[in-house]
Amino acid sequence: MCKTGALSERCGTGMEKIIMEKIVEICCGSYEDALAAYHGGAKRIELNSALYLGGLTPSLGTLLLTKDNTDLKVIAMVRPRGAGFCYSDADFRVMKADARLLLENGADGIAFGCLTENGELDESRTREMTAVIKKHQGEAVFHRAFDCVQNPYQTIEKLIEIGIDRVLTSGGEEKAMNGIELLAGLQEMYGDKIELLAGSGINAENAKELMERTGIRQVHSSCRGWLTDRTTEGPKVSYAYAEAPHKKDYEAVNEKLVKKLVDAL
Repeated sequence: MCKTGALSERCGTGMEKIIMEKIVEICCGSYEDALAAYHGGAKRIELNSALYLGGLTPSLGTLLLTKDNTDLKVIAMVRPRGAGFCYSDADFRVMKADARLLLENGADGIAFGCLTENGELDESRTREMTAVIKKHQGEAVFHRAFDCVQNPYQTIEKLIEIGIDRVLTSGGEEKAMNGIELLAGLQEMYGDKIELLAGSGINAENAKELMERTGIRQVHSSCRGWLTDRTTEGPKVSYAYAEAPHKKDYEAVNEKLVKKLVDAL
């Protein structure tokens, strides 16, 4: 007898086959972004703050409003600071505390990544975080820290053994379209054991091609647009983080781009 879920089917043989529908995940940095993703037709988001730093842990208010006002599946980022993924003991204590709070308040899963100072998977901390997530029946997602490791094949085998549900990766390149060879190789070897989510530079124009060339059925996109806040710069001070022509702008999910991507698939 088989038990069937949205993404997997486990049969009596003990073997698990991943059954993939095409899934669009939108990278969101705010409640406003989450609404744009929702109205654009997305079903799942990765919820962050500070996307200009690569995405940090979102606020509880952002999560609660998103869960109260949409039916989105929400994977919450747990990342306490910018830069890399080798964390101090204090950082990691915060990560575990944030993960618990987010899961207790409705997050459907947690995206995280822990590496050693040598750029290898931090197995101990990855196991700890995965245990916290599974205790709350959440999905454990290893984010693009994966693209910084020296041996992706060895690393993904360890992640499978630890119990990670999904890996977000660009195939070790800045943009996923440049990492197609590795993405296809990982999907061929491990796609029946773990979900692969291709991200970075994905849009309506290239998502279908990437899926066809790699076999991966899930894509992660920011669908980025810009909104203007004229108070970003004063007469003598500036809080801009973008270059011209966006010096008074901030990144925001564009609902039309989300719909275009969803429709393309």
